[in-house]
Amino acid sequence: MSQDNHTHESHTKKIWIVFGILSIVTIVEVWLGIIRPDFLVMTDFISMNLLNWIFIILTLYKAYKITWAFMHMDGEKASLRWAVVATVIFLVLYLLFILLVEGNYIYEIFKNSTIKWNF
Repeated sequence: MSQDNHTHESHTKKIWIVFGILSIVTIVEVWLGIIRPDFLVMTDFISMNLLNWIFIILTLYKAYKITWAFMHMDGEKASLRWAVVATVIFLVLYLLFILLVEGNYIYEIFKNSTIKWNF
């Protein structure tokens, strides 16, 4: 009988590196949320201010790092990685599309009608 030799590989260094990166990104998000720079809040891009786009991008980056490092996607085959990543990308883009279109529709209804903002 052949015996498989599986060696245990420590990922402690990788975990601490990812933890550091995620901590820095979170600190940047909190810092931007507290100071809210005027040039980011007052500049619109595709119906949303730049600060919101930065939050979305940083959050997606954190989700990517968590998935790749802690869910061990970096060690999987490319087809499985793309199946997971493509699904998430599609769903996030679809959600953004729905939120922007429906939010703009509701805003226009309240802006151009006699219905008052009561919330």
